[in-house]
Amino acid sequence: MDSQTKRKAWTYVAMTSFFELVWIYGFNVASEWWHWIFIVTFIFVDFHFLTKASELLPTGTVYAVFAAVGTVGVALMDIIFFHEPLSVAKVVFMIVIVVGVIGLNIADSIDEKKALRGVK
Repeated sequence: MDSQTKRKAWTYVAMTSFFELVWIYGFNVASEWWHWIFIVTFIFVDFHFLTKASELLPTGTVYAVFAAVGTVGVALMDIIFFHEPLSVAKVVFMIVIVVGVIGLNIADSIDEKKALRGVK
């Protein structure tokens, strides 16, 4: 995959992660029936970008990043916007999630390089 396509793919991952946080935030603040029109629209936009990203990158990697950004993002959103307490355990487990996703990306890069060289 050339660098422009890879950049495009990761832009899709960033977009799907962003829109996931937007609609989850909407779940917390929706107070009128018409708010749900926007939330459902954001869900469809989110899954559009998720699909586009999965067409260009390994689906496991896309989903791992998507889930990690969603999990850590929602935890931080709860702390920042909804005044949930921050504990050492939360920080430790958020770090574990981020390290795991970075590890998956490194493993995928190694596998991709091996495939390009024809090595199993």
